[in-house]
Amino acid sequence: MATHLSVSKGLRLAEIIASLSLATDLGNALPLEKALRNTVLAVGLGEAIGLSGQDLSDVYYLALLRYLGCTAFAHELAGVVRDDNAMRGLLAPVDGRPATEILRTAIGGLDRENGVLARAQAVGRFVTKGRKLQPQMVAADCEVASRLAKRLGMSQGVQLGLAHIFALWDGSGVPATAADTIPMAARIVLIVHITELWYRLTGVDGAIATLRRERGRTFDPVLTDAFLPIAAERLAEVSHESVWEVALECEPDPRPWVPPSRLDDVAAAFADFADLKSTYTLGHSSGVARLAADAAVTAGRKPDVVDRIRRAALLHDLGRVSVPTAIWEKRGQLTAAEWERVRLHPYYTERALAQSPILQPLAQLAGSHHERLDASGYHRAVPASVLSAEARLIAAADAYHAMAEDRPHRRPFSASAISKELGQEIAAGRLDREAVNAVMAAAGQQALKTRSAWPRGLSDREVEVLRLVSRGKSNREIARALSIAEATVHHHVLHVYGKIGVSTRAGAALFAMENDLVQPGTA
Repeated sequence: MATHLSVSKGLRLAEIIASLSLATDLGNALPLEKALRNTVLAVGLGEAIGLSGQDLSDVYYLALLRYLGCTAFAHELAGVVRDDNAMRGLLAPVDGRPATEILRTAIGGLDRENGVLARAQAVGRFVTKGRKLQPQMVAADCEVASRLAKRLGMSQGVQLGLAHIFALWDGSGVPATAADTIPMAARIVLIVHITELWYRLTGVDGAIATLRRERGRTFDPVLTDAFLPIAAERLAEVSHESVWEVALECEPDPRPWVPPSRLDDVAAAFADFADLKSTYTLGHSSGVARLAADAAVTAGRKPDVVDRIRRAALLHDLGRVSVPTAIWEKRGQLTAAEWERVRLHPYYTERALAQSPILQPLAQLAGSHHERLDASGYHRAVPASVLSAEARLIAAADAYHAMAEDRPHRRPFSASAISKELGQEIAAGRLDREAVNAVMAAAGQQALKTRSAWPRGLSDREVEVLRLVSRGKSNREIARALSIAEATVHHHVLHVYGKIGVSTRAGAALFAMENDLVQPGTA
Protein backbone atom coordinates (compact mmCIF):
# COMPACT_ATOMS: atom_id res chain seq x y z
CA MET A 1 0.00 0.00 0.00
CA ALA A 2 1.59 3.26 -1.06
CA THR A 3 1.68 6.21 1.28
CA HIS A 4 -0.19 9.26 -0.01
CA LEU A 5 2.76 11.57 0.55
CA SER A 6 3.33 14.71 -1.49
CA VAL A 7 6.45 16.83 -1.23
CA SER A 8 4.38 19.92 -1.99
CA LYS A 9 1.40 19.11 0.24
CA GLY A 10 2.68 16.90 3.05
CA LEU A 11 0.79 14.05 4.73
CA ARG A 12 -2.81 13.22 3.96
CA LEU A 13 -4.75 13.90 7.15
CA ALA A 14 -7.48 11.32 6.48
CA GLU A 15 -4.96 8.47 6.62
CA ILE A 16 -3.82 9.60 10.07
CA ILE A 17 -7.28 10.33 11.51
CA ALA A 18 -8.62 6.99 10.26
CA SER A 19 -6.14 5.22 12.56
CA LEU A 20 -7.37 7.27 15.51
CA SER A 21 -10.94 6.29 14.62
CA LEU A 22 -9.98 2.64 15.18
CA ALA A 23 -8.93 3.53 18.71
CA THR A 24 -12.26 5.25 19.36
CA ASP A 25 -13.99 2.05 18.22
CA LEU A 26 -11.96 0.15 20.83
CA GLY A 27 -12.83 2.68 23.52
CA ASN A 28 -16.54 2.07 22.91
CA ALA A 29 -16.34 -1.73 22.59
CA LEU A 30 -17.66 -1.40 19.04
CA PRO A 31 -16.50 -3.49 16.08
CA LEU A 32 -13.35 -2.13 14.46
CA GLU A 33 -14.05 0.22 11.54
CA LYS A 34 -17.41 1.26 12.99
CA ALA A 35 -16.38 4.92 12.55
CA LEU A 36 -15.17 4.20 9.02
CA ARG A 37 -18.53 2.64 8.11
CA ASN A 38 -20.28 5.69 9.57
CA THR A 39 -18.06 7.87 7.39
CA VAL A 40 -18.92 6.09 4.15
CA LEU A 41 -22.64 6.23 4.96
CA ALA A 42 -22.49 9.89 6.02
CA VAL A 43 -20.79 10.99 2.80
CA GLY A 44 -23.40 9.05 0.80
CA LEU A 45 -26.26 10.80 2.62
CA GLY A 46 -24.51 14.17 2.33
CA GLU A 47 -24.14 13.75 -1.42
CA ALA A 48 -27.78 12.65 -1.70
CA ILE A 49 -28.96 16.00 -0.30
CA GLY A 50 -26.52 17.98 -2.44
CA LEU A 51 -23.73 18.84 0.00
CA SER A 52 -20.27 19.49 -1.42
CA GLY A 53 -16.98 21.19 -0.65
CA GLN A 54 -16.28 22.15 2.96
CA ASP A 55 -19.78 21.18 4.13
CA LEU A 56 -19.30 17.61 2.91
CA SER A 57 -15.75 17.54 4.27
CA ASP A 58 -17.13 18.48 7.69
CA VAL A 59 -19.54 15.53 7.48
CA TYR A 60 -16.65 13.20 6.59
CA TYR A 61 -14.39 14.20 9.48
CA LEU A 62 -17.20 14.47 12.02
CA ALA A 63 -18.16 10.87 11.23
CA LEU A 64 -14.55 9.74 11.66
CA LEU A 65 -14.18 11.57 14.96
CA ARG A 66 -17.64 11.16 16.49
CA TYR A 67 -16.25 9.34 19.53
CA LEU A 68 -13.09 11.41 19.94
CA GLY A 69 -14.18 12.26 23.50
CA CYS A 70 -14.80 8.65 24.52
CA THR A 71 -11.97 8.62 27.10
CA ALA A 72 -13.06 11.86 28.76
CA PHE A 73 -15.48 10.35 31.26
CA ALA A 74 -13.88 6.91 31.60
CA HIS A 75 -12.67 7.48 35.16
CA GLU A 76 -16.07 8.60 36.44
CA LEU A 77 -17.94 5.85 34.58
CA ALA A 78 -15.58 3.22 35.97
CA GLY A 79 -16.69 4.24 39.46
CA VAL A 80 -20.19 3.02 38.63
CA VAL A 81 -19.82 0.11 36.19
CA ARG A 82 -17.34 -2.74 35.88
CA ASP A 83 -16.54 -2.13 32.21
CA ASP A 84 -16.86 1.44 30.94
CA ASN A 85 -16.06 0.36 27.35
CA ALA A 86 -18.85 -2.22 27.32
CA MET A 87 -21.29 0.27 28.87
CA ARG A 88 -20.57 2.83 26.15
CA GLY A 89 -21.10 0.15 23.53
CA LEU A 90 -24.33 -0.94 25.20
CA LEU A 91 -25.65 2.63 25.27
CA ALA A 92 -24.58 3.52 21.72
CA PRO A 93 -27.94 2.62 20.12
CA VAL A 94 -29.71 5.05 22.47
CA ASP A 95 -27.14 7.86 22.27
CA GLY A 96 -28.72 11.12 23.36
CA ARG A 97 -32.05 9.59 24.35
CA PRO A 98 -33.77 10.69 27.59
CA ALA A 99 -32.28 9.51 30.89
CA THR A 100 -35.12 7.05 31.55
CA GLU A 101 -34.48 5.24 28.27
CA ILE A 102 -30.73 5.15 28.86
CA LEU A 103 -31.27 3.87 32.39
CA ARG A 104 -33.56 1.10 31.16
CA THR A 105 -31.05 0.04 28.49
CA ALA A 106 -28.12 0.11 30.90
CA ILE A 107 -29.90 -1.92 33.57
CA GLY A 108 -30.94 -4.48 30.98
CA GLY A 109 -27.33 -5.21 30.05
CA LEU A 110 -25.40 -4.71 33.27
CA ASP A 111 -23.09 -7.56 34.39
CA ARG A 112 -25.22 -10.32 32.86
CA GLU A 113 -22.20 -12.63 32.71
CA ASN A 114 -21.16 -12.27 36.37
CA GLY A 115 -23.96 -13.94 38.29
CA VAL A 116 -27.09 -12.79 40.09
CA LEU A 117 -25.36 -11.11 43.05
CA ALA A 118 -22.86 -9.17 40.95
CA ARG A 119 -25.66 -8.07 38.63
CA ALA A 120 -27.83 -6.93 41.53
CA GLN A 121 -24.95 -4.91 42.95
CA ALA A 122 -24.20 -3.37 39.56
CA VAL A 123 -27.84 -2.41 39.03
CA GLY A 124 -27.95 -0.88 42.52
CA ARG A 125 -24.88 1.27 41.81
CA PHE A 126 -26.23 2.41 38.49
CA VAL A 127 -29.69 3.26 39.80
CA THR A 128 -28.10 5.27 42.61
CA LYS A 129 -25.53 7.13 40.51
CA GLY A 130 -26.44 6.54 36.89
CA ARG A 131 -29.13 9.19 36.52
CA LYS A 132 -26.56 11.92 37.09
CA LEU A 133 -24.06 10.48 34.65
CA GLN A 134 -25.62 11.31 31.29
CA PRO A 135 -25.34 15.12 31.29
CA GLN A 136 -21.90 14.94 32.93
CA MET A 137 -20.65 12.38 30.42
CA VAL A 138 -22.00 14.32 27.45
CA ALA A 139 -20.43 17.56 28.70
CA ALA A 140 -17.02 15.93 29.17
CA ASP A 141 -17.24 14.01 25.89
CA CYS A 142 -18.13 17.08 23.83
CA GLU A 143 -15.67 19.42 25.54
CA VAL A 144 -12.69 17.10 25.12
CA ALA A 145 -13.63 16.09 21.57
CA SER A 146 -13.88 19.72 20.46
CA ARG A 147 -10.50 20.61 22.04
CA LEU A 148 -8.74 17.62 20.52
CA ALA A 149 -10.31 18.30 17.12
CA LYS A 150 -8.94 21.82 17.19
CA ARG A 151 -5.46 20.46 17.93
CA LEU A 152 -5.82 18.03 15.01
CA GLY A 153 -6.48 20.95 12.68
CA MET A 154 -10.18 20.26 12.16
CA SER A 155 -12.48 22.98 10.81
CA GLN A 156 -14.85 25.04 12.92
CA GLY A 157 -17.68 22.99 11.43
CA VAL A 158 -16.25 19.74 12.79
CA GLN A 159 -15.57 21.30 16.19
CA LEU A 160 -19.14 22.61 16.36
CA GLY A 161 -20.52 19.27 15.24
CA LEU A 162 -18.65 17.47 18.02
CA ALA A 163 -20.35 19.76 20.53
CA HIS A 164 -23.74 18.54 19.23
CA ILE A 165 -23.24 14.80 18.66
CA PHE A 166 -25.83 13.94 21.33
CA ALA A 167 -28.39 16.55 20.24
CA LEU A 168 -31.68 15.08 18.99
CA TRP A 169 -34.21 16.50 16.55
CA ASP A 170 -37.05 16.63 19.10
CA GLY A 171 -34.92 18.53 21.64
CA SER A 172 -34.78 15.66 24.15
CA GLY A 173 -31.05 15.06 23.74
CA VAL A 174 -28.08 16.69 25.46
CA PRO A 175 -27.78 19.58 25.03
CA ALA A 176 -31.48 20.22 24.55
CA THR A 177 -31.06 22.16 21.31
CA ALA A 178 -33.73 23.49 18.96
CA ALA A 179 -33.90 21.30 15.87
CA ASP A 180 -32.94 23.93 13.32
CA THR A 181 -29.84 24.96 15.32
CA ILE A 182 -28.25 21.49 15.28
CA PRO A 183 -25.41 21.58 12.71
CA MET A 184 -26.27 19.70 9.52
CA ALA A 185 -23.18 17.51 9.83
CA ALA A 186 -24.24 16.40 13.33
CA ARG A 187 -27.74 15.53 12.10
CA ILE A 188 -26.34 13.41 9.26
CA VAL A 189 -23.81 11.60 11.41
CA LEU A 190 -26.41 10.77 14.07
CA ILE A 191 -28.71 9.17 11.51
CA VAL A 192 -26.03 6.96 9.93
CA HIS A 193 -24.47 6.09 13.28
CA ILE A 194 -27.71 4.79 14.83
CA THR A 195 -28.89 3.16 11.60
CA GLU A 196 -25.63 1.26 11.15
CA LEU A 197 -25.80 0.02 14.73
CA TRP A 198 -29.30 -1.34 14.26
CA TYR A 199 -28.34 -2.82 10.89
CA ARG A 200 -25.60 -4.82 12.62
CA LEU A 201 -27.96 -5.84 15.44
CA THR A 202 -31.18 -6.55 13.51
CA GLY A 203 -30.38 -6.57 9.79
CA VAL A 204 -31.60 -4.29 7.04
CA ASP A 205 -35.30 -4.60 7.97
CA GLY A 206 -34.53 -3.58 11.56
CA ALA A 207 -32.45 -0.65 10.38
CA ILE A 208 -35.21 0.60 8.08
CA ALA A 209 -37.75 0.18 10.88
CA THR A 210 -35.51 2.25 13.18
CA LEU A 211 -35.29 5.03 10.58
CA ARG A 212 -39.07 5.18 10.31
CA ARG A 213 -39.65 4.94 14.07
CA GLU A 214 -37.16 7.71 14.90
CA ARG A 215 -38.18 10.06 12.07
CA GLY A 216 -39.01 13.42 13.64
CA ARG A 217 -37.99 12.12 17.07
CA THR A 218 -34.29 11.36 17.04
CA PHE A 219 -33.72 12.15 13.34
CA ASP A 220 -34.30 15.15 11.11
CA PRO A 221 -37.38 14.10 9.06
CA VAL A 222 -36.07 15.64 5.82
CA LEU A 223 -32.77 13.77 6.13
CA THR A 224 -34.62 10.59 7.07
CA ASP A 225 -36.75 10.84 3.94
CA ALA A 226 -33.60 11.32 1.86
CA PHE A 227 -31.87 8.32 3.45
CA LEU A 228 -34.74 5.81 3.40
CA PRO A 229 -34.68 5.15 -0.40
CA ILE A 230 -30.90 4.53 -0.44
CA ALA A 231 -30.36 3.03 3.02
CA ALA A 232 -30.47 -0.66 2.05
CA GLU A 233 -28.00 -0.19 -0.81
CA ARG A 234 -25.66 1.98 1.25
CA LEU A 235 -25.71 -0.39 4.22
CA ALA A 236 -24.83 -3.30 1.94
CA GLU A 237 -21.78 -1.32 0.75
CA VAL A 238 -20.40 -1.18 4.31
CA SER A 239 -21.21 -4.77 5.26
CA HIS A 240 -17.77 -6.02 4.19
CA GLU A 241 -15.14 -6.98 6.77
CA SER A 242 -13.03 -3.91 5.94
CA VAL A 243 -14.02 -0.58 4.44
CA TRP A 244 -10.65 1.13 5.04
CA GLU A 245 -9.90 1.83 1.38
CA VAL A 246 -13.50 2.76 0.61
CA ALA A 247 -13.52 5.29 3.46
CA LEU A 248 -10.31 6.90 2.24
CA GLU A 249 -11.45 6.98 -1.36
CA CYS A 250 -14.74 8.69 -0.52
CA GLU A 251 -13.09 11.67 1.20
CA PRO A 252 -14.50 14.79 -0.47
CA ASP A 253 -12.59 17.89 -1.47
CA PRO A 254 -10.94 19.83 0.00
CA ARG A 255 -8.72 17.01 1.26
CA PRO A 256 -6.66 18.45 4.15
CA TRP A 257 -2.92 17.79 4.28
CA VAL A 258 -0.56 18.06 7.21
CA PRO A 259 3.02 19.25 6.81
CA PRO A 260 5.46 16.62 8.12
CA SER A 261 6.58 19.13 10.76
CA ARG A 262 3.08 18.93 12.34
CA LEU A 263 3.09 15.16 12.74
CA ASP A 264 4.39 15.58 16.31
CA ASP A 265 1.40 17.81 17.16
CA VAL A 266 -1.04 15.24 15.79
CA ALA A 267 0.73 12.41 17.64
CA ALA A 268 0.62 14.47 20.86
CA ALA A 269 -3.16 14.84 20.51
CA PHE A 270 -3.41 11.06 20.06
CA ALA A 271 -1.28 10.64 23.20
CA ASP A 272 -3.51 12.84 25.34
CA PHE A 273 -6.63 11.07 24.02
CA ALA A 274 -5.17 7.76 25.26
CA ASP A 275 -3.88 9.09 28.57
CA LEU A 276 -7.30 10.48 29.54
CA LYS A 277 -8.42 6.88 29.94
CA SER A 278 -7.34 6.93 33.61
CA THR A 279 -6.45 9.65 36.10
CA TYR A 280 -3.30 7.60 36.85
CA THR A 281 -1.97 7.92 33.31
CA LEU A 282 -2.41 11.65 32.64
CA GLY A 283 0.67 12.89 30.80
CA HIS A 284 2.26 9.44 30.67
CA SER A 285 2.68 9.20 26.89
CA SER A 286 4.06 12.71 26.44
CA GLY A 287 6.36 12.16 29.42
CA VAL A 288 7.70 8.91 27.98
CA ALA A 289 8.16 10.63 24.61
CA ARG A 290 10.21 13.47 26.08
CA LEU A 291 12.29 11.08 28.14
CA ALA A 292 12.89 8.66 25.25
CA ALA A 293 13.79 11.46 22.85
CA ASP A 294 16.19 13.03 25.36
CA ALA A 295 17.70 9.60 25.97
CA ALA A 296 18.14 9.12 22.22
CA VAL A 297 20.00 12.43 22.01
CA THR A 298 22.14 11.40 25.00
CA ALA A 299 22.90 8.12 23.23
CA GLY A 300 24.06 10.00 20.14
CA ARG A 301 21.21 9.04 17.79
CA LYS A 302 20.72 11.01 14.57
CA PRO A 303 17.91 13.62 14.44
CA ASP A 304 15.66 11.50 12.21
CA VAL A 305 15.99 8.57 14.62
CA VAL A 306 15.19 10.87 17.57
CA ASP A 307 12.04 12.03 15.74
CA ARG A 308 11.02 8.42 15.08
CA ILE A 309 11.51 7.45 18.73
CA ARG A 310 9.58 10.47 20.02
CA ARG A 311 6.62 9.85 17.70
CA ALA A 312 6.46 6.12 18.45
CA ALA A 313 6.60 6.91 22.19
CA LEU A 314 3.77 9.45 21.87
CA LEU A 315 1.65 6.77 20.22
CA HIS A 316 2.75 3.74 22.26
CA ASP A 317 -0.32 3.58 24.53
CA LEU A 318 -3.04 4.23 21.96
CA GLY A 319 -4.26 0.67 22.52
CA ARG A 320 -4.70 1.40 26.24
CA VAL A 321 -8.24 2.58 25.48
CA SER A 322 -9.25 -1.03 24.70
CA VAL A 323 -8.95 -1.98 28.39
CA PRO A 324 -11.70 -1.07 30.88
CA THR A 325 -10.66 1.77 33.18
CA ALA A 326 -11.63 -0.26 36.25
CA ILE A 327 -8.74 -2.59 35.38
CA TRP A 328 -6.24 0.27 35.07
CA GLU A 329 -7.47 1.71 38.38
CA LYS A 330 -7.81 -1.56 40.31
CA ARG A 331 -6.05 -1.48 43.68
CA GLY A 332 -5.80 -5.22 44.11
CA GLN A 333 -4.16 -7.95 42.07
CA LEU A 334 -5.45 -8.45 38.53
CA THR A 335 -7.22 -11.67 37.66
CA ALA A 336 -5.89 -13.84 34.83
CA ALA A 337 -8.60 -12.52 32.50
CA GLU A 338 -7.86 -8.90 33.42
CA TRP A 339 -4.15 -9.42 32.91
CA GLU A 340 -4.77 -10.86 29.44
CA ARG A 341 -6.66 -7.70 28.48
CA VAL A 342 -3.74 -5.58 29.68
CA ARG A 343 -1.28 -7.71 27.71
CA LEU A 344 -3.23 -7.04 24.53
CA HIS A 345 -3.04 -3.23 24.63
CA PRO A 346 0.31 -3.00 22.75
CA TYR A 347 -1.18 -5.29 20.09
CA TYR A 348 -4.07 -2.89 19.56
CA THR A 349 -1.64 0.04 19.39
CA GLU A 350 0.27 -1.75 16.67
CA ARG A 351 -2.81 -2.76 14.71
CA ALA A 352 -4.32 0.74 14.73
CA LEU A 353 -1.08 2.35 13.54
CA ALA A 354 -0.33 -0.36 10.97
CA GLN A 355 -3.48 0.47 9.01
CA SER A 356 -2.21 3.94 8.07
CA PRO A 357 0.61 4.04 5.50
CA ILE A 358 1.88 7.18 7.20
CA LEU A 359 1.97 5.70 10.71
CA GLN A 360 2.80 2.10 9.72
CA PRO A 361 6.59 2.66 10.01
CA LEU A 362 6.03 3.45 13.71
CA ALA A 363 3.61 0.58 14.42
CA GLN A 364 5.95 -2.21 15.50
CA LEU A 365 8.21 0.15 17.43
CA ALA A 366 5.26 1.65 19.34
CA GLY A 367 3.83 -1.80 20.00
CA SER A 368 7.09 -3.11 21.49
CA HIS A 369 7.23 -0.98 24.63
CA HIS A 370 6.51 -3.91 26.94
CA GLU A 371 8.83 -6.40 25.24
CA ARG A 372 11.85 -7.56 27.23
CA LEU A 373 15.27 -8.88 26.20
CA ASP A 374 14.65 -12.29 27.81
CA ALA A 375 11.39 -12.74 25.85
CA SER A 376 9.30 -12.35 29.03
CA GLY A 377 7.47 -9.26 27.75
CA TYR A 378 4.30 -8.79 25.72
CA HIS A 379 2.47 -8.85 23.39
CA ARG A 380 4.87 -10.86 21.17
CA ALA A 381 7.29 -12.14 23.84
CA VAL A 382 10.18 -11.80 21.36
CA PRO A 383 13.88 -12.20 22.31
CA ALA A 384 16.63 -9.58 22.32
CA SER A 385 17.70 -10.36 18.76
CA VAL A 386 14.38 -8.97 17.49
CA LEU A 387 14.38 -5.76 19.57
CA SER A 388 16.01 -2.72 17.96
CA ALA A 389 18.01 -0.13 19.88
CA GLU A 390 15.04 2.23 19.41
CA ALA A 391 12.61 -0.27 20.95
CA ARG A 392 14.97 -0.80 23.90
CA LEU A 393 15.11 2.94 24.56
CA ILE A 394 11.33 3.32 24.56
CA ALA A 395 10.95 0.27 26.83
CA ALA A 396 13.42 1.74 29.31
CA ALA A 397 11.77 5.18 29.18
CA ASP A 398 8.32 3.66 29.67
CA ALA A 399 9.52 1.62 32.65
CA TYR A 400 11.24 4.63 34.25
CA HIS A 401 8.28 6.96 33.79
CA ALA A 402 5.75 4.41 35.05
CA MET A 403 7.77 3.86 38.23
CA ALA A 404 7.82 7.61 38.86
CA GLU A 405 4.02 7.81 38.59
CA ASP A 406 1.34 7.18 41.18
CA ARG A 407 -0.57 3.94 40.67
CA PRO A 408 -3.70 2.54 42.36
CA HIS A 409 -1.72 -0.23 44.06
CA ARG A 410 1.40 1.75 45.04
CA ARG A 411 2.92 5.16 45.59
CA PRO A 412 5.52 6.57 43.14
CA PHE A 413 9.05 5.18 43.45
CA SER A 414 11.75 7.52 44.70
CA ALA A 415 14.68 8.29 42.39
CA SER A 416 16.90 5.88 44.30
CA ALA A 417 14.23 3.16 44.21
CA ILE A 418 13.84 3.61 40.44
CA SER A 419 17.59 3.33 39.99
CA LYS A 420 17.66 0.15 42.06
CA GLU A 421 14.68 -1.38 40.25
CA LEU A 422 16.08 -0.64 36.81
CA GLY A 423 19.42 -2.06 37.88
CA GLN A 424 17.67 -5.29 38.82
CA GLU A 425 15.93 -5.36 35.43
CA ILE A 426 19.34 -5.07 33.73
CA ALA A 427 20.84 -7.79 35.91
CA ALA A 428 17.91 -10.09 35.15
CA GLY A 429 18.44 -9.58 31.43
CA ARG A 430 15.14 -7.83 30.82
CA LEU A 431 16.18 -4.25 30.02
CA ASP A 432 19.14 -3.03 27.98
CA ARG A 433 21.97 -1.49 30.01
CA GLU A 434 22.86 1.16 27.44
CA ALA A 435 19.22 2.18 27.03
CA VAL A 436 18.65 2.39 30.79
CA ASN A 437 21.81 4.46 31.29
CA ALA A 438 20.72 6.88 28.56
CA VAL A 439 17.27 7.21 30.12
CA MET A 440 18.71 7.76 33.60
CA ALA A 441 21.00 10.47 32.23
CA ALA A 442 18.13 12.10 30.38
CA ALA A 443 15.94 12.00 33.50
CA GLY A 444 18.66 13.88 35.36
CA GLN A 445 18.72 16.52 32.63
CA GLN A 446 14.96 16.89 32.76
CA ALA A 447 15.06 17.56 36.49
CA LEU A 448 16.98 20.78 35.77
CA LYS A 449 14.22 22.25 33.62
CA THR A 450 12.24 25.12 35.13
CA ARG A 451 9.53 27.47 33.93
CA SER A 452 9.23 31.16 34.65
CA ALA A 453 5.43 31.48 34.65
CA TRP A 454 2.26 29.37 34.55
CA PRO A 455 -0.10 29.55 31.54
CA ARG A 456 -3.30 31.65 31.54
CA GLY A 457 -2.12 33.56 34.59
CA LEU A 458 -2.54 30.60 36.95
CA SER A 459 -1.01 31.01 40.40
CA ASP A 460 1.14 28.37 42.11
CA ARG A 461 -1.80 27.36 44.29
CA GLU A 462 -4.16 27.18 41.31
CA VAL A 463 -1.74 24.87 39.51
CA GLU A 464 -1.68 22.62 42.57
CA VAL A 465 -5.49 22.56 42.57
CA LEU A 466 -5.59 21.93 38.80
CA ARG A 467 -3.28 18.93 39.13
CA LEU A 468 -5.44 17.38 41.82
CA VAL A 469 -8.72 18.11 40.02
CA SER A 470 -7.28 16.49 36.90
CA ARG A 471 -6.60 13.34 38.91
CA GLY A 472 -10.26 13.14 39.88
CA LYS A 473 -9.86 14.32 43.47
CA SER A 474 -12.90 15.75 45.21
CA ASN A 475 -12.90 19.19 46.84
CA ARG A 476 -12.67 17.50 50.23
CA GLU A 477 -9.65 15.43 49.18
CA ILE A 478 -7.96 18.49 47.70
CA ALA A 479 -8.59 20.47 50.88
CA ARG A 480 -7.02 17.69 52.93
CA ALA A 481 -4.01 17.38 50.59
CA LEU A 482 -3.31 21.14 50.56
CA SER A 483 -4.38 21.85 54.17
CA ILE A 484 -6.90 24.49 53.17
CA ALA A 485 -10.66 24.89 53.65
CA GLU A 486 -13.05 23.06 51.32
CA ALA A 487 -14.75 26.36 50.50
CA THR A 488 -11.38 27.77 49.46
CA VAL A 489 -10.86 24.80 47.15
CA HIS A 490 -14.26 25.43 45.56
CA HIS A 491 -13.26 29.07 45.00
CA HIS A 492 -9.95 28.00 43.41
CA VAL A 493 -11.64 25.45 41.14
CA LEU A 494 -14.07 28.07 39.81
CA HIS A 495 -11.18 30.45 39.14
CA VAL A 496 -9.09 27.74 37.44
CA TYR A 497 -11.95 26.61 35.19
CA GLY A 498 -12.68 30.23 34.28
CA LYS A 499 -9.05 31.03 33.45
CA ILE A 500 -8.44 27.94 31.31
CA GLY A 501 -11.88 27.94 29.64
CA VAL A 502 -13.20 24.49 30.59
CA SER A 503 -16.21 23.17 32.48
CA THR A 504 -15.33 19.52 33.22
CA ARG A 505 -12.63 17.51 34.96
CA ALA A 506 -11.66 15.94 31.65
CA GLY A 507 -11.28 19.37 30.07
CA ALA A 508 -9.07 20.45 32.97
CA ALA A 509 -7.00 17.26 32.64
CA LEU A 510 -6.55 17.82 28.91
CA PHE A 511 -5.46 21.42 29.51
CA ALA A 512 -2.94 20.20 32.10
CA MET A 513 -1.46 17.72 29.63
CA GLU A 514 -1.43 20.24 26.79
CA ASN A 515 0.56 22.66 28.93
CA ASP A 516 2.90 20.12 30.56
CA LEU A 517 1.43 20.73 34.01
CA VAL A 518 0.98 17.08 34.97
CA GLN A 519 3.62 15.79 37.35
CA PRO A 520 4.35 12.08 37.82
CA GLY A 521 3.37 11.05 41.29
CA THR A 522 0.80 13.79 41.89
CA ALA A 523 -1.49 12.19 44.46
